Amino acid sequence: MSQAQAIVFDAPQTLSVQTLELKPFEAADLEIEVSFSGISTGTERLLWDGTMPPFPGLGYPLVPGYETVGTVVRAGDAAGMPLGSTVFIPGSYSFQGVRNIFGGAGSRLIVPHERVVKVAPALGPKAVLLALAATCYHTVSLGGQRQPMVAPDLIVGHGVMGRLLARITLALGLPAPTVWETNAVRREGGAGYAVIRPDEDARKNYTAIYDVSGDGSILNGLISRLVPGGEVVLAGFYKHDLSFAFAPAFMREAQIRVAAQWKKHDLLAVTALVESGALSLDGLITHTLNPARAREAYEVAFGDPQCLKMMMDWRG
Repeated sequence: MSQAQAIVFDAPQTLSVQTLELKPFEAADLEIEVSFSGISTGTERLLWDGTMPPFPGLGYPLVPGYETVGTVVRAGDAAGMPLGSTVFIPGSYSFQGVRNIFGGAGSRLIVPHERVVKVAPALGPKAVLLALAATCYHTVSLGGQRQPMVAPDLIVGHGVMGRLLARITLALGLPAPTVWETNAVRREGGAGYAVIRPDEDARKNYTAIYDVSGDGSILNGLISRLVPGGEVVLAGFYKHDLSFAFAPAFMREAQIRVAAQWKKHDLLAVTALVESGALSLDGLITHTLNPARAREAYEVAFGDPQCLKMMMDWRG
């Protein structure tokens, strides 16, 4: 049986890099030599600090990660993928003896061929951003089912997801949104849209407010900024139960929508936007470390406001 290195959360805020057994290889599988993986500041932060709400399969020890890029080094007879292909992998169930939540932070993965998406080799490490980009695309388009799309005219939060959401809005030919950001460091970097402090904005007629901050305490404030019939889209990940004052929401006939997980067609759609040049992923990966410095990588990813996206480099 094959082995690979992987990052393991042994318990909240306790990690190690371990050599683990890989699942048996099957005819429809691909074996991927991993080049890069990303650290999610949403779901992975909650797994790291132990505050993840009840989630199917949740438990420790676990292998995190669902933003992985690598090269196909083995293909089963039924896999139909050329060796040497560069692929994006949204997590895996590769590792034996641990929970795979989400199983992408390893040096080598074994995954069913239908799980991966082939990407241009020139995209390189930026391909780790495709999962977040697919999340943003799904949020706006409901997987292509929402026509016409209801574009965000206000985005709350200018981290990596807020930036991708704004960029995808523009790439789809929709009007430029306003973005709120309380952290001065993160107010830099808007391209084609304005980034301002919430207290600089007196507007109270937003049609669609997309919250990617993950801060459930601001929900009442967002509802107060809607037009009648307007919508607040909860596009972050929230560790506490959410509540809101009924009367203001009633007066506005407010709608509240929860953005669910992206599907493969969302991933294919944003990959096409990137490859066409309509969507840029430049300037979003700000930090890179190797697995030997994994603990430092997670601490920086979750604690440094200048870190938009931390990437793990598995090469060598």
